[in-house]
Amino acid sequence: MSMRILVVNSGSSSIKFSIFDSGAASEDAGLRCVFEGELTGIGGAEAQLEVEGKRSTVQAGSQVEAIRLVFDTVAEPVDAVGYRVVHPGPHLEDHQRVTPEVLEALEAATAFAPLHDPEAVKVIREGLARFPQVGHYACFDTVFHRTMPEEATTYALPESVRAEGVHRYGFHGLSCESIVRQMQVAGPLPRRMAIAHLGSGCSVTAVVDGRSVDTTMGLTPTGGVVMGTRPGDLDPGLMLYLLRRQQGDKDAAIAAVEAMVNHNSGMVALSGMANDMRAVRKAAAAGDVRAQLAVKVFTRSVTKAIAGFCWTLGGLDAIVFAGGIGEHDALTRTEVLAGLESQGVAINSSLNDSKSDGAHSISASDSHTLVLVVPAQEDRMIAMHVSRMDAIQR
Repeated sequence: MSMRILVVNSGSSSIKFSIFDSGAASEDAGLRCVFEGELTGIGGAEAQLEVEGKRSTVQAGSQVEAIRLVFDTVAEPVDAVGYRVVHPGPHLEDHQRVTPEVLEALEAATAFAPLHDPEAVKVIREGLARFPQVGHYACFDTVFHRTMPEEATTYALPESVRAEGVHRYGFHGLSCESIVRQMQVAGPLPRRMAIAHLGSGCSVTAVVDGRSVDTTMGLTPTGGVVMGTRPGDLDPGLMLYLLRRQQGDKDAAIAAVEAMVNHNSGMVALSGMANDMRAVRKAAAAGDVRAQLAVKVFTRSVTKAIAGFCWTLGGLDAIVFAGGIGEHDALTRTEVLAGLESQGVAINSSLNDSKSDGAHSISASDSHTLVLVVPAQEDRMIAMHVSRMDAIQR
């Protein structure tokens, strides 16, 4: 029986939404996207709502106001709702139907992903109120990384701390899973891959035989490579220094440092510009030294991550770029891979500069490693999981 699945992919200042018709099957081939849109600039003076290529200015001063506007825009019956949730916390391990107990666990997990989870919980509560008669499902960005070995997830911290669920979770899992699936459908899957998901948030994931074995993000989405507003990995002693230099009580100091590392670091801190790689690139090309340094720090961190996985895995059969920057910024791909020429990685400049909406190779003919650009399909992945879980519930 056909079902219509509403997918809500919410971020800290934006919400992507789409409707998939599952047809008569729960597999990817049975899913058809029939509606999609995005609301950006949430919390600002003027938010932008784009639906089916048409853009309009709207008022969305909060996440709750924004999701209500999204639900009004959808304005048609749905049979299930799926939500992207960044962090499940230590007690939820797999994608699952939203229950009061699941909501309680998600609210307790907001400390693990303060930039994303609190807003996701608000969105889910609004969805439950708007569509009370259908199944609601949470899909987590961490699930794909549950195949990482213990030596890749364990922090060298006291056992009492680790017992609280403190370990490396990894993120962008729905993106990575969608990329692996697309590549499996297209042909033989390269055995050893590095997936560079580069956008406002960035991570690099090592994949062997389609399974995650390591990734740059850890307990939270703040660590790893340099990102738009986040610094990536930092010396733990530096975090202590930042806390000590804060004035006021402990809670105020923690809030100030948390705001710094989640909202005011990364590329925006180095460039002094808004979180927009296109603008930073333009400024760098015009001679802005701060923008130039920001780009160098960013691309170097990604190169180091890919090179590290190349060394750990004994080589790479494929490097995949995804995410807004990874898919659309040819210069970033060139600069990241320039540091890997000694490993036999080479790209075809013409292919790299060409515009393409689908998965495509940018490898040079003599490259020892396949280099691909593959669009992330998180929403489709969520719809697939929802279709599967809803069928079990029925």
